[in-house]
Amino acid sequence: MSNMRKSTVLLEHHLKQLKLPTMLKEYPLLAKSCSQEKCDYPTYLLRLCENELTERQRRAMDRRIKAAKFPMLKTIDSFDFKEQLSVNEHLIRELLRCEFVDNNENALLIGNSGTGKTHLAIALGFAACCQGYKVRFFGCTDLVTQLLEAREDRQLQRLLMQLQKQDLLILDELGYVPFSKAGSELLFEVVSRAYERQSLIVTSNLPFESWTEVCGSERLTGAMLDRLTHKVHIIGQMARAIVSAKAGNDLPDGIRR
Repeated sequence: MSNMRKSTVLLEHHLKQLKLPTMLKEYPLLAKSCSQEKCDYPTYLLRLCENELTERQRRAMDRRIKAAKFPMLKTIDSFDFKEQLSVNEHLIRELLRCEFVDNNENALLIGNSGTGKTHLAIALGFAACCQGYKVRFFGCTDLVTQLLEAREDRQLQRLLMQLQKQDLLILDELGYVPFSKAGSELLFEVVSRAYERQSLIVTSNLPFESWTEVCGSERLTGAMLDRLTHKVHIIGQMARAIVSAKAGNDLPDGIRR
Protein backbone atom coordinates (compact mmCIF):
# COMPACT_ATOMS: atom_id res chain seq x y z
CA MET A 1 0.00 0.00 0.00
CA SER A 2 1.39 3.42 -0.97
CA ASN A 3 2.00 6.02 1.72
CA MET A 4 -0.73 8.26 0.27
CA ARG A 5 -3.25 5.45 0.21
CA LYS A 6 -2.31 4.45 3.77
CA SER A 7 -2.74 8.05 4.95
CA THR A 8 -6.15 8.26 3.28
CA VAL A 9 -7.35 5.03 4.89
CA LEU A 10 -6.13 6.14 8.32
CA LEU A 11 -7.64 9.61 7.93
CA GLU A 12 -11.04 8.21 7.02
CA HIS A 13 -10.84 5.73 9.90
CA HIS A 14 -10.03 8.48 12.38
CA LEU A 15 -12.82 10.72 11.07
CA LYS A 16 -15.29 7.88 11.53
CA GLN A 17 -14.01 7.21 15.05
CA LEU A 18 -14.31 10.89 15.91
CA LYS A 19 -17.84 10.94 14.47
CA LEU A 20 -17.12 13.66 11.93
CA PRO A 21 -19.25 12.49 8.98
CA THR A 22 -19.36 15.83 7.16
CA MET A 23 -15.57 16.11 7.21
CA LEU A 24 -15.34 12.53 5.97
CA LYS A 25 -17.71 13.27 3.11
CA GLU A 26 -16.35 16.65 2.06
CA TYR A 27 -12.61 16.65 2.70
CA PRO A 28 -11.55 15.46 -0.83
CA LEU A 29 -13.64 18.00 -2.77
CA LEU A 30 -12.84 20.78 -0.34
CA ALA A 31 -9.11 19.97 -0.61
CA LYS A 32 -9.36 20.29 -4.38
CA SER A 33 -11.26 23.55 -4.11
CA CYS A 34 -8.82 25.05 -1.62
CA SER A 35 -5.90 23.94 -3.77
CA GLN A 36 -7.36 25.74 -6.77
CA GLU A 37 -7.90 28.85 -4.67
CA LYS A 38 -4.36 28.53 -3.24
CA CYS A 39 -5.69 28.53 0.32
CA ASP A 40 -3.34 27.72 3.15
CA TYR A 41 -3.80 24.67 5.41
CA PRO A 42 -5.45 26.55 8.32
CA THR A 43 -8.08 27.94 5.91
CA TYR A 44 -8.75 24.44 4.57
CA LEU A 45 -9.11 23.08 8.10
CA LEU A 46 -11.30 26.02 9.11
CA ARG A 47 -13.70 25.39 6.23
CA LEU A 48 -13.89 21.71 7.07
CA CYS A 49 -14.70 22.53 10.70
CA GLU A 50 -17.28 25.14 9.73
CA ASN A 51 -19.03 22.67 7.44
CA GLU A 52 -19.05 20.01 10.14
CA LEU A 53 -20.42 22.44 12.72
CA THR A 54 -23.11 23.77 10.39
CA GLU A 55 -24.29 20.27 9.51
CA ARG A 56 -24.21 19.20 13.16
CA GLN A 57 -26.33 22.19 14.14
CA ARG A 58 -28.78 21.42 11.34
CA ARG A 59 -29.16 17.81 12.48
CA ALA A 60 -29.66 18.92 16.09
CA MET A 61 -32.35 21.37 14.98
CA ASP A 62 -34.10 18.63 12.98
CA ARG A 63 -34.06 16.39 16.08
CA ARG A 64 -35.57 19.15 18.22
CA ILE A 65 -38.33 19.78 15.67
CA LYS A 66 -39.11 16.06 15.50
CA ALA A 67 -39.07 15.73 19.30
CA ALA A 68 -41.50 18.66 19.63
CA LYS A 69 -44.19 16.54 17.91
CA PHE A 70 -45.96 19.39 16.19
CA PRO A 71 -49.16 18.16 14.51
CA MET A 72 -47.99 20.05 11.40
CA LEU A 73 -45.26 22.52 10.59
CA LYS A 74 -46.30 26.16 10.47
CA THR A 75 -44.10 29.22 10.22
CA ILE A 76 -44.82 32.90 10.70
CA ASP A 77 -44.26 33.49 6.98
CA SER A 78 -47.50 31.70 6.15
CA PHE A 79 -49.60 33.60 8.72
CA ASP A 80 -51.77 36.36 7.23
CA PHE A 81 -51.80 39.20 9.74
CA LYS A 82 -54.08 41.21 7.44
CA GLU A 83 -56.79 38.58 7.90
CA GLN A 84 -56.38 38.57 11.71
CA LEU A 85 -56.31 42.21 12.72
CA SER A 86 -56.80 41.35 16.40
CA VAL A 87 -53.33 39.76 16.51
CA ASN A 88 -50.56 42.10 17.62
CA GLU A 89 -48.01 41.53 14.85
CA HIS A 90 -45.30 43.54 16.59
CA LEU A 91 -45.63 41.44 19.75
CA ILE A 92 -45.60 38.18 17.79
CA ARG A 93 -42.42 39.15 15.96
CA GLU A 94 -40.86 40.13 19.26
CA LEU A 95 -41.78 36.72 20.73
CA LEU A 96 -40.14 35.03 17.74
CA ARG A 97 -36.80 36.14 19.17
CA CYS A 98 -37.58 33.78 22.09
CA GLU A 99 -36.39 36.12 24.81
CA PHE A 100 -39.60 35.18 26.62
CA VAL A 101 -38.28 31.61 26.84
CA ASP A 102 -35.02 32.84 28.39
CA ASN A 103 -37.09 34.82 30.92
CA ASN A 104 -39.48 31.93 31.70
CA GLU A 105 -42.45 34.01 30.53
CA ASN A 106 -45.72 32.67 29.16
CA ALA A 107 -47.84 33.46 26.12
CA LEU A 108 -51.62 33.05 26.04
CA LEU A 109 -53.36 33.03 22.66
CA ILE A 110 -57.07 33.64 23.21
CA GLY A 111 -59.76 33.83 20.56
CA ASN A 112 -62.53 32.10 18.65
CA SER A 113 -61.98 29.12 16.41
CA GLY A 114 -60.35 29.93 13.10
CA THR A 115 -58.33 32.90 14.33
CA GLY A 116 -54.93 31.26 13.90
CA LYS A 117 -54.08 30.46 17.51
CA THR A 118 -52.63 27.02 16.81
CA HIS A 119 -50.76 28.33 13.76
CA LEU A 120 -49.09 31.02 15.86
CA ALA A 121 -48.32 28.62 18.69
CA ILE A 122 -46.62 26.19 16.30
CA ALA A 123 -44.75 29.04 14.57
CA LEU A 124 -43.41 30.25 17.93
CA GLY A 125 -42.47 26.71 18.91
CA PHE A 126 -40.76 26.13 15.57
CA ALA A 127 -38.77 29.35 16.00
CA ALA A 128 -37.71 28.19 19.46
CA CYS A 129 -36.53 24.83 18.07
CA CYS A 130 -34.49 26.65 15.43
CA GLN A 131 -32.83 28.71 18.14
CA GLY A 132 -31.77 25.74 20.23
CA TYR A 133 -34.63 25.40 22.73
CA LYS A 134 -36.32 22.13 23.65
CA VAL A 135 -40.03 22.30 22.85
CA ARG A 136 -42.97 19.93 23.30
CA PHE A 137 -46.41 20.40 21.79
CA PHE A 138 -49.56 18.88 23.32
CA GLY A 139 -53.25 19.18 22.73
CA CYS A 140 -54.59 19.90 26.23
CA THR A 141 -57.00 16.97 26.15
CA ASP A 142 -54.26 14.61 24.98
CA LEU A 143 -51.88 15.79 27.70
CA VAL A 144 -54.47 15.30 30.43
CA THR A 145 -55.21 11.81 29.07
CA GLN A 146 -51.50 10.94 29.13
CA LEU A 147 -51.18 12.23 32.68
CA LEU A 148 -54.14 10.17 33.87
CA GLU A 149 -52.83 7.04 32.15
CA ALA A 150 -49.34 7.61 33.57
CA ARG A 151 -50.81 7.87 37.06
CA GLU A 152 -52.68 4.62 36.59
CA ASP A 153 -49.45 2.96 35.41
CA ARG A 154 -47.43 4.53 38.25
CA GLN A 155 -45.36 6.43 35.69
CA LEU A 156 -46.63 9.90 36.55
CA GLN A 157 -43.42 11.22 38.10
CA ARG A 158 -41.45 9.99 35.13
CA LEU A 159 -43.73 11.85 32.71
CA LEU A 160 -43.66 15.01 34.82
CA MET A 161 -39.86 14.90 34.88
CA GLN A 162 -39.80 14.56 31.09
CA LEU A 163 -42.01 17.63 30.80
CA GLN A 164 -39.78 19.59 33.15
CA LYS A 165 -36.80 19.02 30.86
CA GLN A 166 -38.42 21.14 28.15
CA ASP A 167 -37.71 24.83 27.76
CA LEU A 168 -41.13 25.50 26.25
CA LEU A 169 -44.39 23.60 26.58
CA ILE A 170 -47.24 24.33 24.18
CA LEU A 171 -50.73 23.42 25.42
CA ASP A 172 -53.20 23.74 22.59
CA GLU A 173 -57.00 24.08 22.62
CA LEU A 174 -57.81 24.46 26.29
CA GLY A 175 -61.56 24.92 26.48
CA TYR A 176 -63.07 22.47 24.02
CA VAL A 177 -63.40 19.51 26.39
CA PRO A 178 -64.02 19.81 30.16
CA PHE A 179 -61.67 17.84 32.41
CA SER A 180 -62.44 15.56 35.30
CA LYS A 181 -61.41 16.70 38.79
CA ALA A 182 -58.35 14.44 38.62
CA GLY A 183 -57.49 15.67 35.14
CA SER A 184 -57.71 19.31 36.17
CA GLU A 185 -55.50 18.67 39.18
CA LEU A 186 -52.86 16.99 37.03
CA LEU A 187 -52.92 19.83 34.50
CA PHE A 188 -52.48 22.27 37.37
CA GLU A 189 -49.48 20.22 38.51
CA VAL A 190 -47.85 20.73 35.10
CA VAL A 191 -48.51 24.48 35.19
CA SER A 192 -47.34 24.74 38.78
CA ARG A 193 -44.06 22.93 38.10
CA ALA A 194 -43.42 25.15 35.09
CA TYR A 195 -43.97 28.33 37.10
CA GLU A 196 -40.88 30.56 36.75
CA ARG A 197 -38.86 27.54 35.54
CA GLN A 198 -40.22 27.05 32.01
CA SER A 199 -42.28 28.91 29.46
CA LEU A 200 -45.79 27.90 28.48
CA ILE A 201 -47.82 28.77 25.42
CA VAL A 202 -51.52 28.09 25.96
CA THR A 203 -54.24 28.53 23.34
CA SER A 204 -57.89 28.77 24.29
CA ASN A 205 -61.23 29.77 22.82
CA LEU A 206 -62.46 30.89 26.25
CA PRO A 207 -61.94 34.10 28.23
CA PHE A 208 -60.48 33.59 31.69
CA GLU A 209 -63.81 33.86 33.50
CA SER A 210 -65.03 30.81 31.57
CA TRP A 211 -62.08 28.54 32.38
CA THR A 212 -63.99 27.09 35.34
CA GLU A 213 -66.23 25.41 32.74
CA VAL A 214 -63.18 23.32 31.80
CA CYS A 215 -61.29 23.01 35.06
CA GLY A 216 -64.30 22.78 37.37
CA SER A 217 -62.99 24.23 40.63
CA GLU A 218 -62.91 28.03 40.89
CA ARG A 219 -60.10 27.80 43.41
CA LEU A 220 -57.93 25.59 41.19
CA THR A 221 -58.70 27.71 38.12
CA GLY A 222 -57.71 30.86 39.99
CA ALA A 223 -54.45 29.32 41.17
CA MET A 224 -53.66 28.17 37.63
CA LEU A 225 -54.36 31.61 36.18
CA ASP A 226 -52.21 33.27 38.84
CA ARG A 227 -49.26 31.18 37.69
CA LEU A 228 -49.95 31.57 33.98
CA THR A 229 -50.43 35.35 34.12
CA HIS A 230 -47.59 36.25 36.47
CA LYS A 231 -45.31 37.06 33.54
CA VAL A 232 -47.42 36.77 30.41
CA HIS A 233 -47.99 38.04 26.87
CA ILE A 234 -51.66 37.89 25.86
CA ILE A 235 -52.50 37.70 22.17
CA GLY A 236 -55.78 37.61 20.29
CA GLN A 237 -59.18 39.16 19.86
CA MET A 238 -60.12 38.76 23.53
CA ALA A 239 -56.88 40.18 24.92
CA ARG A 240 -58.17 43.64 25.80
CA ALA A 241 -61.33 42.32 27.45
CA ILE A 242 -59.37 39.70 29.39
CA VAL A 243 -56.82 42.14 30.70
CA SER A 244 -59.51 44.69 31.62
CA ALA A 245 -61.53 42.07 33.48
CA LYS A 246 -58.47 40.90 35.39
CA ALA A 247 -56.99 44.28 36.18
CA GLY A 248 -59.91 46.65 36.41
CA ASN A 249 -58.83 48.34 33.19
CA ASP A 250 -55.22 48.68 34.41
CA LEU A 251 -52.46 46.40 33.21
CA PRO A 252 -50.79 44.58 36.09
CA ASP A 253 -47.04 44.06 36.16
CA GLY A 254 -45.86 41.33 33.84
CA ILE A 255 -48.86 41.36 31.51
CA ARG A 256 -48.54 42.52 27.91
CA ARG A 257 -51.09 42.35 25.13
